[in-house]
Amino acid sequence: MTTDPAAAEETEPVTGPEPGGPGAGPGAEDDGGSADGSRAPAGPDDEAAAGATDATDTDSGERGASESESESEGPAADGASGDGTATGTAAQLSEAEAELAAQRELRERIERRKAEKEGPIQAGARLSGKAADLLAAVRAVESGEKPPASVFTEPEPAPRRSAPEPVRPPQAMPSATPAPVASEAVDTVRAVLVEGGAPDALAAQVATVLGEGADAQLREDPWQLLRVAGVRPEQADGFARALLGAECGPDDERRGRAVTVWLLEQAALAGHTALEAQALHAALAQRSVPDPDAAVQSALAEGDALVFQDALDEPGAPPAPAPSEDDVEGDEGEAERPVRVLIGLERYALAEESLADGLARVVNSLPKEDRSAADWESAATGSAAELIRAVAGHGLVLHTGGEASRAEPAALAATARSLGLRVCAAAHTPDGRRRFAALLASAERAGRGAASGPDPLSAPGFGAEDETGAPDGPRHGTDDGPGSPARTTHDGAAGAHGGASGHPGGGQPGDAGNHETVTTVAGLLAGTEGRGRDADGMLRTDLLIVLDAPQLDVESAAMLAESLPDGARLVLSGDPGVLWSAGPGRVFADLLAARACPQVASRTPDPGPIGELVSGIGIGELNQVAAPGKEVVIVPVRDAGEAVHRTVQLIADSVPRAIGIPAEQTQVITPGHGGAVGTRALNTALKERLNPGPGRFGGFDPGDRIAYSPAPGRTVPGHVVKADADGLHLECAGAAVVVPKERVEQTVRHGWALTAHQAVGARWPAAVVVLPGDAAQALTRPWIYTAFGRAEQHLSVVHGVDQALPRAVAEVAAKPRTTRLPALLRAQVPAAG
Repeated sequence: MTTDPAAAEETEPVTGPEPGGPGAGPGAEDDGGSADGSRAPAGPDDEAAAGATDATDTDSGERGASESESESEGPAADGASGDGTATGTAAQLSEAEAELAAQRELRERIERRKAEKEGPIQAGARLSGKAADLLAAVRAVESGEKPPASVFTEPEPAPRRSAPEPVRPPQAMPSATPAPVASEAVDTVRAVLVEGGAPDALAAQVATVLGEGADAQLREDPWQLLRVAGVRPEQADGFARALLGAECGPDDERRGRAVTVWLLEQAALAGHTALEAQALHAALAQRSVPDPDAAVQSALAEGDALVFQDALDEPGAPPAPAPSEDDVEGDEGEAERPVRVLIGLERYALAEESLADGLARVVNSLPKEDRSAADWESAATGSAAELIRAVAGHGLVLHTGGEASRAEPAALAATARSLGLRVCAAAHTPDGRRRFAALLASAERAGRGAASGPDPLSAPGFGAEDETGAPDGPRHGTDDGPGSPARTTHDGAAGAHGGASGHPGGGQPGDAGNHETVTTVAGLLAGTEGRGRDADGMLRTDLLIVLDAPQLDVESAAMLAESLPDGARLVLSGDPGVLWSAGPGRVFADLLAARACPQVASRTPDPGPIGELVSGIGIGELNQVAAPGKEVVIVPVRDAGEAVHRTVQLIADSVPRAIGIPAEQTQVITPGHGGAVGTRALNTALKERLNPGPGRFGGFDPGDRIAYSPAPGRTVPGHVVKADADGLHLECAGAAVVVPKERVEQTVRHGWALTAHQAVGARWPAAVVVLPGDAAQALTRPWIYTAFGRAEQHLSVVHGVDQALPRAVAEVAAKPRTTRLPALLRAQVPAAG
């Protein structure tokens, strides 16, 4: 590990003017309307209230400012394939003309029905089938004729045929863009906002959130303004006082109910799916709610929240006392078991219950006697043998390990495909999809090369040829470096080209790299990737491998579990040391703690000095590592201005010259968006140096690296192609994306610098991790583990936190999240051993 700040620069002097950042001093917060300040969760026990470092790290780039982002990652034409019968003229009809034609057709049908009703009605004319036959028989009897015998005999049942599977047309990714609101509705809402002293810029957002009659709802209950993202209770109080006057007070039932829901929503931003009643009451008292219990009861009565009682059977809790004979025979009944009372929002409560039900079905639906057991056993060789054996006999398996361990799920997928199973692997990001597709292709090539040959996990690393000229670095076959065939570039698009069209094998039907086998979680759920769904709505797969499992929030995990057909196997694989999901829940950690299924811990270490450093951080040790090739460099800084200057220098000059990795393949990672060394300040300085321009379209120019958030919790790196009247044209993950100009501010950020939450699930040849002095309180072991682990070949640490770094590694674990999943699993799935 090099600590000389000039080591990465080959002792050349620092040149160039200091780009600098905003004039704010260390610790200053950016108050540009982001979640850094206004959206920080204010939950109970200073846990949901402070919103955990993880929550502030995700801010508007991951969750806060993308509550209603568009999911327009693919061209709109993907979902516009016709049925083959429409004429060219009809295909070119405008939306208005098409609607007029539909209205004309509807009016013609109505006229025909009226004409039929006005005409004479013949008795029995509308009957058919059995009813018509019975009417004919009655008339025959009345006329003295013999009725047909077939009327009173049951016909032979027709042979049953399986219904043909419906043809599944290509589906476009569903858009999260809210439906446009009528301008009249927005104007009426704007008038109410202005009357109450609220910013009129919120009018469109309020009208969208509250729906029809939003202006009347605001007048009746001004605290409904809290449902709009970014609005805080004190702001809603001022709005209510302006509208209600003397009627407004802290004891207003409407206020207590609204603040209760707001606190639960802020807790969800911090990762909680529910809050203990005592903690929620304390938070309400902090918000000047005089009767917290009444406020909670009001929210429960209105259906805004739900209450649960979970038994306290967690490890370390005293077991419930066994009832004595007198209690059993007497009238006292069973002894009461200790419970905890939880309050949560309905959407997350239902998601956790659905997830527990789905996982229980997966565990219990796999046949005990698998006819392919012998085949599985014969294939269980090499480093992945333990994982293959576990999957052969169980429906749900957890797999843990670092980056190098991803080769084991790849070997499992190759084995399952060779046995004829339909396999689907889903990663968190397009970059993860690209890397796993290359690993799978390598494993399958090794398997085809020699059935009894060497272990595919120890086969020579693929991608030895470096297309970019960057050094390969230690690979050991565990990752496709920047020189792999799957990568054409590793700029802000996160290697998207390789994942989309440059995968190994050229995208042939059985190729491992196509999107039927290796997908992203979002694409699989949206129906744009994978084999699609059957007539029952289930995924067409026999084995689903979910990579980056710690990034699964409770809603995504529930949708995956619900979508698995009976008998399918599910493998959740990931590194338990990285940051948890941006959304609420901690699914992977809860499953590991519940011990409801087999768990396979990989023994494959991450290679090289970076792997050694990150592995030590995972167990709470910040070790000095030997880095003869300048794989790890520490750059000490004294203040925020120097941190920004040194970061720009490393990206633009030192790393490309001394390490050989160009700026477009190097990623900056910093703890937050605001502050003097947050993503905003760093991106401003980096743009000025790397791609200066006037920023005519919302601050962006062609060539800018960006971070696009199509949905809460998702960030896709890319770059700007152009801008026109349609919006900002991006290239993200190999796909063209057009962001309407009214959505740019909410969904697109510059992407030279990201937070660790935005970067999780992706890797770059080089990473520069910036630790300014004002970030000391925000550092945790998972954050440092995640940030340092994004580098493949070179890691530079701009170090300004002194002893706070080793202290965070040794002592500051992830902040706990309150969830119900462990209790729900205990009730349905017994612990495995």
